[in-house]
This record gives sequence, structure tokens and C-alpha cells, in this order.
Amino acid sequence: MPVGHRIPLWLKLAFTAWILGWAPTYVVMLGHQNFFWLCNLANFLILVGLWTENRRLLSMQLLSVLLVGMLWAVDVGIAWLTGIHPIGGTEYMFNPEHPPVTRVLSLYHLILPLVASFAVWRLGFDRRAIFWQTALTWLVIPLTYLFTDPERNINWVHGPFGQPQDSLDPLFYLAGLMLLWPLAIFLPVHLLMLGLQRWRHMA
Repeated sequence: MPVGHRIPLWLKLAFTAWILGWAPTYVVMLGHQNFFWLCNLANFLILVGLWTENRRLLSMQLLSVLLVGMLWAVDVGIAWLTGIHPIGGTEYMFNPEHPPVTRVLSLYHLILPLVASFAVWRLGFDRRAIFWQTALTWLVIPLTYLFTDPERNINWVHGPFGQPQDSLDPLFYLAGLMLLWPLAIFLPVHLLMLGLQRWRHMA
């Protein structure tokens, strides 16, 4: 496949169709604030990355969704089997007051890591992605704090695992969250991808 066309057209079209169905549904049922979630923002950025075949943008989103998607799947899976959420933050998936269609659509947490991983496998991993994704996160987190309803606790800016906190000063907590995100979420995936990239070049 020639350079510049390394991501199949069918994947680009399928993901575009997904966005055309998912985004309007979320606006109607959950409101525009829901797009402040980093994982929801990743949907749009992956779409742009697929069509432009932008290695850096797709690498950024792989950092954003891979570990989060795995933890989301573990929490939902164990809760489905045992009724216990070992991590937390996915309780809405079992809340009958939450619209069933949005709960089904939330299964994209399982799909985004696969799409981003495939795209990065085809295009290669950009080792500078961690700096760009950190910068993006440090922009989105304060904007989330300023422009979303506290009771929604989007991106957990008002407390960890979807629960409000009052033990720390809100701004001190927010600063800690901004520091923790790249260290706990992005860095492990970054190191994994560097290791896989090194192995791939040696193979």
C-alpha cells in the first residue's frame, strides 16, 4: 500500500459513520458538555487522524484511550459479573436512569483502543506524542473545570472516580489531577509503545 494510503478506506468510512451516529445522539441525550470528556474528544481526533493519516495525532489518542479503555473494560466486566466496581467511574453503565442507548454507545471505550492501535501500527508511533497529549490535557482539564457543571464531574475534575471530594482545596486537587494524568495514564502506554517499536525494528 503506497505511503499516504496506509489506513484502509473502509476503516475511515466506518469510523465516520460511527461519529455521524454517535455525536448527535450524545448531544440530544447528554448535552454538549459531555464532549469535554477526553475519551469523547478522542473520537473526533481519531477521526481527523484517520483521514489525514497523521501519525502524531493518532499516537496522542492511543496514549489517551488505551489504558483508560482497558480499565473501563475491567471495571464494567467485573461489575457485570459480581456487582462490584473495583475501580469505579462506570456505575452509569448499570444505572437504569441513564438512557439505554447511550450506555450501549459507551461501548466505544472498547473500540477506540483497537482503532488507534491499528492506525499506529500502520503509521508508526510518534515518541513526541506524549508531550502533545499532555499539553492538550492540560488545556482541556481547566476548561472542563470552568465550563462544565460540577455535579457531572466530567474528567473527574471535582473528585476521583466520579465521586466529589472535599478533602483537598479544589485547585490543589486540580493541579494534582493534571500531573497525575500524564504520569499514570500516558507514560505507561508511551513506554510500552517505545518497547514494541524497538522490538518491531529488531524483528
